[in-house]
Amino acid sequence: MPSNDSLKTRQDLSVGRKKYAYYSLPAAEEAGLAGISRLPRSMKVLLENLLRNEDGVSVTEDDLKAVAAWIDNKGAVEHEIAFRPARVLMQDFTGVPAVVDLAAMRDAMTALGADPARINPLNPVDLVIDHSVMVDHFGTPKAFDQNVDREYERNMERYKFLRWGSTAFNNFRVVPPGTGICHQVNLENLAQTVWTAEEGRKTVAYPDTVVGTDSHTTMINGLAVLGWGVGGIEAEAAMLGQPIPMLIPEVIGFKLNGRLPEGATATDLVLTVTQMLRKKGVVGKFVEFFGPGVTALTIEDQATIANMAPEYGATCGFFPVSRATLDYLTATGRDKARVALVEAYAKAQGLWIDENSEDPVFTDVLELDMAEVVPSLAGPKRPQDKVELTIAASAFETALGEVFNRPTDAPRVAVEGEKFDLGDGDVVIAAITSCTNTSNPSVLIAAGLVARKAHALGMTVKPWVKTSLAPGSQVVTDYLTAAGLQKDLDALGFNLVGYGCTTCIGNSGPLDPAISKTINDNDLVATSVLSGNRNFEGRVNPDVRANYLASPPLVVAYALAGSMRIDVATQPLGKDKKGKDVFLKDIWPTSAEIAELQRSCVTPAMFAKRYKDVFKGDKHWQKIDVEGGQTYAWDDTSTYVRNPPYFEGLSMEPTPVEDIIEARVLGIFGDSITTDHISPAGAIKKASPAGAYLTEHGVDPLDFNSYGARRGNHEVMMRGTFANIRIRNKITPEIEGGVTKHFPSGDTMSIYDAAMRYQAEGRPLVVFAGKEYGTGSSRDWAAKGTNLLGVRAVIAESYERIHRSNLIGMGVVPLQFKQDGWTRLGLTGEEIVTIRGLSDVNTGKLKPRQELWVELFRPSDGKMARFPVRCRIDNQTELEYFKAGGVMPFVLRNLARG
Repeated sequence: MPSNDSLKTRQDLSVGRKKYAYYSLPAAEEAGLAGISRLPRSMKVLLENLLRNEDGVSVTEDDLKAVAAWIDNKGAVEHEIAFRPARVLMQDFTGVPAVVDLAAMRDAMTALGADPARINPLNPVDLVIDHSVMVDHFGTPKAFDQNVDREYERNMERYKFLRWGSTAFNNFRVVPPGTGICHQVNLENLAQTVWTAEEGRKTVAYPDTVVGTDSHTTMINGLAVLGWGVGGIEAEAAMLGQPIPMLIPEVIGFKLNGRLPEGATATDLVLTVTQMLRKKGVVGKFVEFFGPGVTALTIEDQATIANMAPEYGATCGFFPVSRATLDYLTATGRDKARVALVEAYAKAQGLWIDENSEDPVFTDVLELDMAEVVPSLAGPKRPQDKVELTIAASAFETALGEVFNRPTDAPRVAVEGEKFDLGDGDVVIAAITSCTNTSNPSVLIAAGLVARKAHALGMTVKPWVKTSLAPGSQVVTDYLTAAGLQKDLDALGFNLVGYGCTTCIGNSGPLDPAISKTINDNDLVATSVLSGNRNFEGRVNPDVRANYLASPPLVVAYALAGSMRIDVATQPLGKDKKGKDVFLKDIWPTSAEIAELQRSCVTPAMFAKRYKDVFKGDKHWQKIDVEGGQTYAWDDTSTYVRNPPYFEGLSMEPTPVEDIIEARVLGIFGDSITTDHISPAGAIKKASPAGAYLTEHGVDPLDFNSYGARRGNHEVMMRGTFANIRIRNKITPEIEGGVTKHFPSGDTMSIYDAAMRYQAEGRPLVVFAGKEYGTGSSRDWAAKGTNLLGVRAVIAESYERIHRSNLIGMGVVPLQFKQDGWTRLGLTGEEIVTIRGLSDVNTGKLKPRQELWVELFRPSDGKMARFPVRCRIDNQTELEYFKAGGVMPFVLRNLARG
């Protein structure tokens, strides 16, 4: 829709022989938005979005003035705006349920007597199938083909469904399996930095912006594309033309000075940045990088830092357009006219940065001299827990006792049928994986050079280490092969296992049965070292309790050493073929070696060739038959894709919201409960409620696949909610895993079984939690499953941004303690909870962030307690979603009305 353009900012921009229309920020400043040239560049992108979409309703002149007021207030502006991203990015774990919901919405439209074709993405959507490949096979030249074959065997139902979606919906493209990780494909091909759209006879140019159904969508901020992760619920709304409501953010400036020293990598830099920003506290804020050090970084380095914005807690980690942006767009085969447009547009709009640029105004500023960065890891449980390499071994010894409650002198244990033994700290998984690092040629070439030098010396990895190489792009294979490094990686067992998100998402595959048995029988603290961004307990592999993030070359080094208890900085990694000790310094490459290979072996032709037919797919994909028309033919026997119950009995008018009266407590959880804890993505245990369901439906345990792969089946996912093997419910503190007590009976059972029993009794449910509830991936099933279990409210000390929004999107109210958390209440789980005032949303009396009171009654002693909470429905749009029963019913009714 053309903008009202109350400030008359629409102008023409000539680039070569072509003329573009655009909404000029300098013109807006001249028209009265004083000082906006001093805004952070990320804020300028938001302001342009408002100028272009000003309609007098969702975007008004007051919104424009509120952004201009940012300068004087340094971001302390309590004002909601409506953001409209240019496009939506999905991966298949979160994308499949989104497409399931769209298919279900078409059925619901038919039931309401409306046209199902109205359910169609209005914004471009790209879904990249990247989260389904698992490391079943490794360490052989056949591993890739074997894993691909197994992937299609497991996921054919899902892939048929996605092929149907790619033909049934407009504006919806699917990148087939085996192409790469969505964020790397986005960086190398899909993103354009400046987007264009045809409007009549005019081509309108505007900043490329994106929201994605994966937390690490932020990676694209490295290419000056403003974007972040949202839940699948929010993404569906954005796909269907709904703006994303957001408060005008504070922007923390992060000034980078100097250059990385010899021996330090972009991974070491991002782990340092992550620790600094987590300590600062940037949840809900933008982070924007500036300073002379920015122009010293490659776009790949910038993307590595931007990728981990969820780990440092920010909404995004933005890098402005620079000469490096143009060089990268050119090097990856983007159209020359597009590159010229990016330069002209960025300079015209004040989005460009170089060594002469003036610093913007920020809410606050952090500063780092990159020369001080040293080789590091992060672990054993959180990505912000940076450990310098020189003290990694001693830090693990400390963690062994303090975190894992293990004696530091426990004996090693023989592995049945093998010639080796295992002990605490042994590295059983070494994985070069994840978009964070495999998008960066410098660290992958460094890993290859470490492998080359080690191989030349006759070294081998320890026999208990499961090694894997899972790049985020086929281009990685091209340049590693061209450099002759792939054969050296192969020699150490780092054979290609797949192009996708493997170990980092929990698709590490099973360990050798004898190794697994030894670990579990003896309660060993086995470790993994991976070049990923997430290392939460229980995520990487159910047998592995300690997980460390590290650069790809350090992953190779730890595979050689075989243990976190070896000080790889000073102790030998192993011996060469002559029996001589080999140290890390003997095989670590120089920056010059890495740069020389990168210049000669990474070429634009590789990108052009690999992305020429990016949507075509391999022979497996092309053989899939497409079935169905506008609506999907649901298969009632499918254990992968089921018609969800969200729209059953939906009427044109929403059912009034009721207060929560005499609810039971389903769970009481501590701090840092992640979306991995709430909705696992890893393996499905046979003894779990989800495993029992699949067994009842004739699925062999070997074919259980993962929770992530079965996100299109609500029956599996609601049984998996709060079913993580490492979650601890304070109602049953003696038991690890998804267990609770049913009251008043006192029976101990799975959380799912208790929820179903409460539902049969007509009891609403609540959940209590500590700080940072819902941190981690943008996992919509953490909210969907919570809803389907019958939970009406979550009461926590603080929330991670995406999960809070997702809860509201599913009609679950997030409440936040105003005083101390649940620990002071002495909760046991037997309490009966009442929350009044929620029904005021029906009459408009409930306001954003309103104070409410919670009443607690304890039957055992008859005592009553009351405490205040803040209702974390933060804006008017979220109130409308909550009143409608969630964002999907809200959008569906609006579309049905036409």
